[in-house]
Amino acid sequence: MLVLASASPRRRQLLEPFVQFEIRPADLDESARPGEQPVAYVARLAAEKAATVAAGLDRSTVVLAADTTVDVDGAIVGKPLDAADARAILARLSGRAHRVHTGVAVGGEVFVVTTRVHFVALSASDIDWYVSTGEPLDAAGAYAIQGRGGAFVACVEGSFTNVVGLPLAETLAALARAGIAVPVAAVAERTGPAPTR
Repeated sequence: MLVLASASPRRRQLLEPFVQFEIRPADLDESARPGEQPVAYVARLAAEKAATVAAGLDRSTVVLAADTTVDVDGAIVGKPLDAADARAILARLSGRAHRVHTGVAVGGEVFVVTTRVHFVALSASDIDWYVSTGEPLDAAGAYAIQGRGGAFVACVEGSFTNVVGLPLAETLAALARAGIAVPVAAVAERTGPAPTR
C-alpha cells in the first residue's frame, strides 16, 4: 500500500494517473531552522513528514512525502503571508532566475530535485492583476506555474513537474525501487538512487 503524506491537491493530481494511494497529511511545524539552507530544508521536511505518517502505519506500507520551496540567492521563499507579501515576492522574482527545490522521501530514501526557472520582467500592473486572482497565496514563491503564473515563466531548466510540487520521473522511479508497481517501464527500470541536482 502507498500513502501520500501530503494534503497538496497538486501532488495528488500528478500521482493519480500512475498509482493508487491513500492520503494522510503530516501535521508538523514547517518552519526553517536558523541558518538552514533551502536544499537541506526541503530534504529534512520531506523526511520528517514521511516519518511522522509512517509511525502510525504497518511496516509494509510505503509512505511518500515531499516539500517544495523557492530559492532566491540562497534564501527560502515559501508561501506568501498575504497579498502584500505576494507582491513583494513577485517583484523579487521579476526578470531573473530562481531555483525550485523539492525534497522527496520514499520508503527511507530521501533526495532533492532542483529546477531553474526564469521569469520575464513584470510590471506593477502584471503583479497587481495576478495577486487579484488569489492564485499566488497558496503557492511557494507566490506563483503556480501550472496556472496563470505560467504566463510569467520564460524558461524552465529541469523538471517542470518539480516546480508544480513533485518531480514525477524521479518519484516514480523511487516508488518502483520501494516495491510499488508503476506503469511506465522506462521509469521503473531506472536503477540506483535518484541524483540530487
